[in-house]
Amino acid sequence: MNDIRQGTEPSKQGADDRFVNPIIFAHRGASGTRPENTMAAFRRAVELGATGIETDVQLSADGELVLIHDETLTRTASAPGWVGDQTYEQLRSLDAGSWFHPDFMGERIPHLNELLKLAREWNIIVNIELKNTVRAYEGMEQKVIEAVREQRMEQQVILSSFNHYSLDQCKKLAPEIRTGILYMEGLYQPWTYAKTLGADALHAYDPAVRAEWVGEARAVGVDYHPFTVNDEGRLRELIGMGVAGVITDYPDRAVRLLNEQKTVGMVSSK
Repeated sequence: MNDIRQGTEPSKQGADDRFVNPIIFAHRGASGTRPENTMAAFRRAVELGATGIETDVQLSADGELVLIHDETLTRTASAPGWVGDQTYEQLRSLDAGSWFHPDFMGERIPHLNELLKLAREWNIIVNIELKNTVRAYEGMEQKVIEAVREQRMEQQVILSSFNHYSLDQCKKLAPEIRTGILYMEGLYQPWTYAKTLGADALHAYDPAVRAEWVGEARAVGVDYHPFTVNDEGRLRELIGMGVAGVITDYPDRAVRLLNEQKTVGMVSSK
C-alpha cells in the first residue's frame, strides 16, 4: 500500500507510524469560510494548514472534468439545469461564488487540472470524489486517471466514490492510485469489504467510526478517513483513535487540535 502522507518515508516507518500525522482534508476546500469547490476555497485551505483537499468531479456535456458537488447548478451556481447537460464553456461562464457571499462574485467552477497543478506545487494530497451515482458519466474514471497521470500525481491522489463499481474499475485501470470507499452507517466489517475491491481507505460517515473499528482496519492495512467532521470534540476523539485522516470544512480547527496534541505529547515525554 502506498503511503502518500506528506513528508513520510514508508521504508523507514513502522505500521503504526503512518497514523501519527493524520491527513487534514479540507472538504471541498475551506468550505466553512469560502464558496465550496472554488480555487478561493482551495487556496484558503492551504493557508489554514490543510495537508489534503477533498473535491468532487463531474463531466461537462463535452467531456471536461469540472469540480462541483451537486449534479444540478441551482445551489452553487444560481443557474437552472444539470451540470452534465452544459458545455465546459457554459459552465465556466457561471458565477460560483456569489451564492456564498458577494465578496466572491466571479469565482468560477474549476477544471480538475487547475487543482492538480496547484496541489503538485503545494505538495498536498487530493481526494477526488467521483460523482457518478445519480449520473453514470461514462468513461469518467479513465479521464480522471489520465489527468492524474499527466500531472504525475499518482502518489498524491485518492479516488473515492459512493459508486463502488466505479472504484473497482479505477483500481483495475490504475492499481498505483489509492482508492477510498465512501459509505454511510451499517456496513459490516468494512475493512474486509475494502479488501475485496482492493481499496486502501474507508471514507466513512463520521457516526460509522469507532475506535475498535479503526484498530481492526489498521491491523489489515486499511485507513480511515471519516467525513465531514467539524465539531472540535469529535475531531479530538478521532485524532486520538488514530484515524489516518479527517475530512472537515474547517481545516484550521483540526490543525490546531493536532498541534495541541503534539505539544502535550512532547511535554509528557520530557
